[in-house]
Amino acid sequence: MEKVLQILQEFGLTFVPLFVAMDAIGVLPILIPLTQEMKAKERSRTVRLAVITALGLGLGFVAIGKGIFLFLGIEVSDFLVAGGLILFLLAAKDLITGKMMEAQALGGADMLGVVPIGTPLVVGPAVLTTLLILTDQYSIVMVIISFIVNLAIAWLLFAQANRVMAFMGQGGVRATSKIVSLFLAAIAIKMIRQGVLAVLA
Repeated sequence: MEKVLQILQEFGLTFVPLFVAMDAIGVLPILIPLTQEMKAKERSRTVRLAVITALGLGLGFVAIGKGIFLFLGIEVSDFLVAGGLILFLLAAKDLITGKMMEAQALGGADMLGVVPIGTPLVVGPAVLTTLLILTDQYSIVMVIISFIVNLAIAWLLFAQANRVMAFMGQGGVRATSKIVSLFLAAIAIKMIRQGVLAVLA
């Protein structure tokens, strides 16, 4: 029983930061206008390609992340501070300007699925930074499971984007996105604090 609780705790500690960093709910207001001119089948293909792109990018980063650390001589504390600063700036920018201003509709459903939906909207700097930090703190298997579960949730949300928007309303989605950004800013401050304390220790 204690082992099960430990696994659940580790899952929660890896799932929540990735959920906040990925912010699938916050991507919805961008996804809908980008795909509103598409037919249902074409929209589904775009969403599927976006998730596959995000999965490949995330797993690739997990695979080479520690190698990058060793090659560049970067300590975890260094990355905590740098990653925390990046996360904080991303959260602050979203709170001030909104993600919609970063979205640029590119021609073609396939290209749109890769950029900007697959990356940087689904898996961008925030998610990649979080993945690298989590793999150094927790089991890499648990981090990958949490990442895949988050992508599955994003896929379900994107597949039902119109229904989710109708249920929550434009205001509800925007408000939720802002709350998520606040949590992301708080996690960023925590990362910076941990990194500074590690350097001073």
